[in-house]
Amino acid sequence: MTATAHPGAPTATAADWLLARLAVIEARVRRAIALRTGCEESVPAELLEPPFDPFQGLYISDDMASHLLDAPAGPLPSATADDALAAALRAREDAAAVAGAAPPPRRLAEEFGLDALALDMVVIALAPDIDARFERCYGYLNDDITCRHATIGLALALCNVPSASATARRAFAADAPLRAGGLVEIPDISRPFLTRSLRVPDRVTAHLLGDDSPPSSLCHLLALPERGRPLGEGPVAEAVRHLTRLLAHRHSVHLRDSPDGTAEAVAEAALRACGRPALRLNLAGLAHETDPAGFVRAALLEARLRGHGLIVGPVDSPDARHIQDLLAPLDGAPVPLVLTGRQPWDARWTATPPVLADCPPLTEPERTALWRYELGAHAGTVTDEAVAVGARYRLGPGRIRAVAAAAGRQAAAHGTPVDAAAVRDAARSWNGGALDRLARTVRPAVGWNDLVLPERTHEQLRDLARRVRHRDRVLGEWRMRPGGGRGRGITALFSGGSGTGKTLAAEVVAADLGLDLYAVDLATVVDKYIGETEKHLERIFTEAEAVDAVLLFDEADAVFGKRTATHDAHDRYANTGTSYLLQRLESFDGLALLTTNMHANIDAAFLRRLDLVVHFPAPDDARRQALWDRCLGPAAPRADDIDQAGLAALASAFDLSGGAIRCCVVTAAYRAADEDRPLTMADLLAAVREEFAKLGRYVDESRFPAGGRA
Repeated sequence: MTATAHPGAPTATAADWLLARLAVIEARVRRAIALRTGCEESVPAELLEPPFDPFQGLYISDDMASHLLDAPAGPLPSATADDALAAALRAREDAAAVAGAAPPPRRLAEEFGLDALALDMVVIALAPDIDARFERCYGYLNDDITCRHATIGLALALCNVPSASATARRAFAADAPLRAGGLVEIPDISRPFLTRSLRVPDRVTAHLLGDDSPPSSLCHLLALPERGRPLGEGPVAEAVRHLTRLLAHRHSVHLRDSPDGTAEAVAEAALRACGRPALRLNLAGLAHETDPAGFVRAALLEARLRGHGLIVGPVDSPDARHIQDLLAPLDGAPVPLVLTGRQPWDARWTATPPVLADCPPLTEPERTALWRYELGAHAGTVTDEAVAVGARYRLGPGRIRAVAAAAGRQAAAHGTPVDAAAVRDAARSWNGGALDRLARTVRPAVGWNDLVLPERTHEQLRDLARRVRHRDRVLGEWRMRPGGGRGRGITALFSGGSGTGKTLAAEVVAADLGLDLYAVDLATVVDKYIGETEKHLERIFTEAEAVDAVLLFDEADAVFGKRTATHDAHDRYANTGTSYLLQRLESFDGLALLTTNMHANIDAAFLRRLDLVVHFPAPDDARRQALWDRCLGPAAPRADDIDQAGLAALASAFDLSGGAIRCCVVTAAYRAADEDRPLTMADLLAAVREEFAKLGRYVDESRFPAGGRA
C-alpha cells in the first residue's frame, strides 16, 4: 500500500515521518484483512485490490446470515512484527526529539495533549487522504463499500483496544483533545457509536505533511509579524517584561491598548520572549462573516498547529452578546493568548476572565529608536532630521513601520534620499481616514512669519507648540500630571473677536508641529436627538487620537457653553453633554484647539481644565498696516499709490480686523484682475466700502473719495 519510509536520516521531511506511521497502520490493516479472509500467514497483494466483492455490505444472502456472528470481531491479536515496527519508529522519533527536531506527529501530540492511542487514531483517520487504497481496505473491513473512512470501531480494533473500553471511547467525546482541538471530526453522530466515521480536516493533514500555509479563507484575517522591532528601554519595554511573566504562567491577558496602538507590538515581543511566534487575528474583519466563531476556532487551530501564540483584537464592541459569541472558542484556550482593545474589559465577555493589563504609549526616545530602525530597514540612509521629524508623530510601532516604508518608496520613486519632507508627507498620507468624514482637513501652508500679533500672543502660541513637542518628557518621564485619569493631551482656547487670527494661528501651530489640522464642523456634530452629539464627538476624539491630528473646534461656545439651571429635560441633557465634554477632554491624548468670540460664555469648569488661554486682541494701527502689506503679498502687482504711507493712512482711517482686511484685499484683487491692471488705492477703498456695508457698519461717504488716498 504505502511506501515504507525510513525517517531516521537527518534530512527526513515531515511527509517521511507521517508515512512511517502509516506503515505501522498498514501492517495492522493487512493483518485485519488476513484474519477476515482466513489467510493469517500472509496477505497476497491481490487481496488489497479486487477481487473484493463489489457488493460487500449491500446485501446479505441466507447462507451468509447464519455466519454473521462468526466473523472475527474486537481488537486484533497481538503481533510481534507489528509491535517491533512500532517500537522501531518510536525509537527513531525519540532520537529526533532529543536532537531538537521532533517529528510533526510528536509535536502534534505534545501541543494537543494526545496520548499514543489518540495519535494513532489521527493517523488511522487520515490514511485514506494520503493513500487512496486505504479506502478499499476500510470499506472491506467496515463490511460496507460506501463507508470508506475509518470508523470508531475499526480504529479501536486496529489499535488493539476492546470496543467496550470506556477509557478508549472517551477519546471521542466532544470535549476530549481529538475533537475539542479540531483534529478529528465525526460528521454522522446519529449513527451507532462504533460505525461513526472519522475525518481529519485537510489543514491538519497538510500540517503533518509539512505544509503550513494558512487556509485561503483565513488569509485576510490572520497576520504573521515579519520581524521583531527593538522597543528599547522604557515604559513599553517594562510592559513587555510584565506581559511575558503573565504568559509564562499560562494566563490569558487582556492588554488594553494605548492611543497610539502599541499593544500589538508589545504582545508580539512578549510572545517572542516566551518562545512563541505571534499569530494575529483581526476581529474587525469578521463583521460580515456568517460564522465568525468558526473563523476564531480555525485561527486557534492554526496557532496550535504552528506552536504560535495568538493575538486577538480589537475586542471593542457595545454588543456584549456579539463579543461573547466570538470569544467563546477562546475561553480557556491552551495557547498563550493576548486580547487587545481600547475599551475596558467587560466581565460578561468570557466565563473565565483574563488577567488585565494596560499598555503605555511609546515615549519620544522609544519612537526615535523605532524611526531610526525602520527608516534604516526601508531606506538605508537615515538622517537625524528625518528621524526627528518622524518622532514628532505620536504613532505606534505598526504605523511607524508602514510610514517608514511609504517614505522609502516615495523617495525611491523620485530618486532622492529619505529626508524630513518625505517622512512628513508619508505620515500625513496615513492620517485621516474616518476623521475626514467628520471634520474638514486643513493642510497647513503658513508659518510664524504670517502671523501679525502682539509679542505676548506670539509667545503664548510658541509655548503651546513647546508643550505639545515635549509633553512625553514632562508628563511621562518627569510625571508632572499624576493621577486623575487625565491623558497627555493639550487643550488651548483662542479667544478674541472675529477676524483676529485665531484660525490662522491654529494652522501655524499645526504647521510647526508637522501635523494636519482638522476643523470640526459643528453642524455635523450637534444633533437634536438626545445623546447623539456625544456620540459624534466621541468618534471625533477617538479618530483624532488614532491619527495624531490637531482638532480645531471653531465657535466652541456652541458645545462648550455654560451649564444652565435645570428647568426641563432639555436643560438636563444639555448639561449632561457639557459634563461629558469636560471629562472627555481630560482623557484626550491629542492637541485640541478651541476658538470663541464670546469668552464669557465658556463654562468656568472648562476654563480650569485648559492648559492655555490665548487672547487675540483687535489689531492697532501698526499691526493693521502690517496686515494690509502682508495680505497684498509680494506677487500681486501694485500701483504707485499703494506704498507704505498709503497703507499707514488706510490702517489709521479704517478699524478693521485681520480677516476683514484679507476680504478687502481679495475683493480689490478681483476688480484689478478683471481690468488686467495693477491694484490701486481706489480699488482698496472701494473694497473697504463694500466690507463696511457687508458688516452693517456706518459708511461715511466723505471718507471714500473717488480716488486718491484715504
